[in-house]
Amino acid sequence: MVGGKKRETVGQLAERWGAQLDDLAARIRRAVGQALGSALANRHLEEVAREVGPGAGDVTFGLDVAAEGAVDAWLDEVARERPLSLLTEDAGWRHRGPGGELAGFDHGGPRLVVDPVDGTRNLMLDLRPAWAVLALAGPGEGIPRLPQVAIGILAELGDSRAAAVRALRAVRGRGCRLTVSSVGDGRTLEERRLVADGDDRVDHGYFPFFSYHPRLRPDVAGLAADFFARLEREEGADAAHCYDDQYISSGGQLALTALGTYRMVVEARAALAERRGEPSQVCKPYDVAGAVLCAEEAGCVVTDLAGAPLDVPLDTGTPVTFCAFANAATRARVWPHLAAALAVTPATRRSAPGPSPRRPR
Repeated sequence: MVGGKKRETVGQLAERWGAQLDDLAARIRRAVGQALGSALANRHLEEVAREVGPGAGDVTFGLDVAAEGAVDAWLDEVARERPLSLLTEDAGWRHRGPGGELAGFDHGGPRLVVDPVDGTRNLMLDLRPAWAVLALAGPGEGIPRLPQVAIGILAELGDSRAAAVRALRAVRGRGCRLTVSSVGDGRTLEERRLVADGDDRVDHGYFPFFSYHPRLRPDVAGLAADFFARLEREEGADAAHCYDDQYISSGGQLALTALGTYRMVVEARAALAERRGEPSQVCKPYDVAGAVLCAEEAGCVVTDLAGAPLDVPLDTGTPVTFCAFANAATRARVWPHLAAALAVTPATRRSAPGPSPRRPR
């Protein structure tokens, strides 16, 4: 019981809030598209790329302001009818209801986590799409944790060249669906259940180790080199065909894993920064809350760096590390080698011998 009311089931939450979440994702898309389109038309990308200031979880850029405005307007409308708690990376947690501001979480409504633009740095320079990441947990008396997320949405925010955009929608225990829509008129071009393949290949695919911060790149590169040397030696992988991709969007990385484009992705920045004793930009819970559910419901495996299910509080400050695998078969094959590489400290790795000759498959 929460706030004197019986908890809603996952199905009831999906029925009650699914359309509202789709509407929020659509509003974010429109606001971001209009802001980027206006900046491009006026040849003033600096309007959306300017640094506005620090948010609750990350730097706020001009493009984020447009997206947060869409979220604020949605919250104003929805809260007139229903209580809810909402977290964004810019504002942190807010609690609203028909009577206005609420004291905390214990109001009987759901808890919603939104990263309106995950991948701002890509999109604000019209380089690459970003994603809106939404995660809904049921009512509760405090900050929800990742396993409590019942509904996840990943809505692609296209760049100026996009003719179509994708959306992943997952309900816990009910799978994940992919929808591809036309940017011009919103028509649905494709819709299907998203199901992971069974391929366990260890090469001829993308296996990124994300290394956004320059100071961490040597450590990330050493970790990746150690891992691929083990794959060559133990699994017969052809490391020349283990491709890299530095996508500055944690939600986007998980979307590409769910779509089968990535075979694996490793986000170890926070752990490597801690070993160095230095601060660094890191993944935060709002970046991945809805994305993890979409990936898992599609059949991917997402874990922490110890190989355990990912479980973090959904706030604006907790550093998040994760490994995501395209399917269980891939995870079973590569995890022992990744775990072994993760166990080696950077100092030990720098003095370690090179890989043994690759055995034939």
